[in-house]
Amino acid sequence: MRVFQLGWLYLRLGTMNELQYRANFFVAAFQSLLTVSVGLIVLALVYSHTTELNGWTQSELLVILGIQILLGGVVHTSFQPNMQRLVDEVQDGKLDFALTKPEDAQALISLRDVQIWQAVDVISGSVIVVVGAARIAQGVSIGHVFAFLALLLLGALLLYCFWLIIATGAFWIVNMWFLAELFEGLYQTGRWPIGVYPGWLRYSMTYLVPIGFAVTVPAQALTSRLHWTTVLIALGFAVALSAFTRWFWRFGLRRYSGASA
Repeated sequence: MRVFQLGWLYLRLGTMNELQYRANFFVAAFQSLLTVSVGLIVLALVYSHTTELNGWTQSELLVILGIQILLGGVVHTSFQPNMQRLVDEVQDGKLDFALTKPEDAQALISLRDVQIWQAVDVISGSVIVVVGAARIAQGVSIGHVFAFLALLLLGALLLYCFWLIIATGAFWIVNMWFLAELFEGLYQTGRWPIGVYPGWLRYSMTYLVPIGFAVTVPAQALTSRLHWTTVLIALGFAVALSAFTRWFWRFGLRRYSGASA
């Protein structure tokens, strides 16, 4: 419960801080509109030459696009600013201020920065998901919706773990200015179902970079493509990755030498 209280506290502080710069909302809204427009144009171009892509219809691809934008908003709102701050503080030797506080260090470095205006992508992505789901011919049941929401949370957890693992690498590779660009380049592959990629890339984007689990699997829940074996594999992978992330974070801390060391 202390983690949720801490998260709520930092959310309030981040919201009050962001409200001082309300022009940022219009910048974020424009960026989100641009992202959505480009995604829709690309989909329209693809489906002007075919009726389905690896068995996925245009409406079903809208769901995937919406999930990718939605989770991207979550990343840009919380995960990315916190992990970039972690990398900067490791480089400058200022991580001591977080490590000496009477809270779990991993929770603290994961929650303290919130860029609330980036949540515009969460809203626009949600709208696209709803539109795509409404256009699916066979319809979407309540069970599909609950499975989708649960798997969406699981996908967010997997992306958080990936970000923290990469950011923890700053304890060895101090200058990691390329972190955001690296993630963005990889994350763009999530706009398409993982099955369209060749085998080696499909497994890489599922188990090394968990974009397949984070984006495609929740979309399968809304499009009646989900199998229980996939759910069990995703749950098992999430548990294993969370445990590894916790261990790797603690292992990385042993390498840290701060300003007070």
